[in-house]
Amino acid sequence: MAVFYSFLAVLALIVIPWLGAGAGMGALFGIALPYIAILIFMVGLTLKVLGWASRPVPFCIPTTGGQQKSLPWIKNSPWDNPYKTSGVVVRMLLEVLTFRSLFRNTSVKLEQDGPKVAYSSAKWLWLFALLFHYSFLVILIRHLRFFTEPVPMFVEKTEFLDSIMQIGLPLLYQTDALLLAGLFFLLARRIFDTKVRYISLLQDYFPLFLLIGIALTGVWMRYVVKVDVVAVKDLAMGLVTLHPALPKQPLDPSFYAHITLVCALFIYFPFSKLTHMAGVFLSPTRAVPNMSRRAMWVNPWNDPSVKPHSYEDYENDFREKMIEAGLPVEKEA
Repeated sequence: MAVFYSFLAVLALIVIPWLGAGAGMGALFGIALPYIAILIFMVGLTLKVLGWASRPVPFCIPTTGGQQKSLPWIKNSPWDNPYKTSGVVVRMLLEVLTFRSLFRNTSVKLEQDGPKVAYSSAKWLWLFALLFHYSFLVILIRHLRFFTEPVPMFVEKTEFLDSIMQIGLPLLYQTDALLLAGLFFLLARRIFDTKVRYISLLQDYFPLFLLIGIALTGVWMRYVVKVDVVAVKDLAMGLVTLHPALPKQPLDPSFYAHITLVCALFIYFPFSKLTHMAGVFLSPTRAVPNMSRRAMWVNPWNDPSVKPHSYEDYENDFREKMIEAGLPVEKEA
């Protein structure tokens, strides 16, 4: 049902602006909605990051995969188990740029010849996740040509390299195909892998369908209806310069469906698991060196001014409610 509801939600986000554009609601989906989405995205993500940054880290809790630094003659892992900032920087770069922890992912299954657990390499998830993220990055860079004038050289070079195979007319971008391949693999994994499907919720399927919808409407605009790129850029530049105006020549309804899906992604982003993009840099399991043997970690809550609240006091405060709820108590009312 989570798959079905997610699909219906994304389908509605496509149909509503598609029909609304023909009913004269282009300004709502092409001007008002982008501004609302950007505002929610910036405020929501900022508050989320500030909330993470304000939480104390009372213990040294990095997640490591190697030997900790100890005695001089014992070989340690300076990247997997860093004990200083430079090692943390290298570990974070490897994690963010190459998904190193995901590369080590293994699959677990029970052997049929007996109750024996077997582990095997599972690199497909790492490969398709890497394809999806880097393809998405390249597509974002390519889209900068709609929001800049003149277009920066690195954007032009990226667009040239992305279509270097010279397939079709208009030229096929390789990242379009790779992005869809990565998304469909991730979706198929959640649907057909029994273990993953068991722990998957609606909030796991919805962003996948949302991204697939964005990719498919983008492909439809470029290769099928061939939307007016000049008109799209005029609208985008008007949004950037805070002088929004719909283009004189009407745009295909698929454009409004595409931009509505993008706005939905921006609105949904700060409240979803997608915030791991920012959260990875504030995760104490990744961004903290393993200095448990070199530094003393004092619990910030061990403040003499903070009055303790013992279990006896807790029970005195809530004894009657605990008895009504059927919870055991040490003293009767």
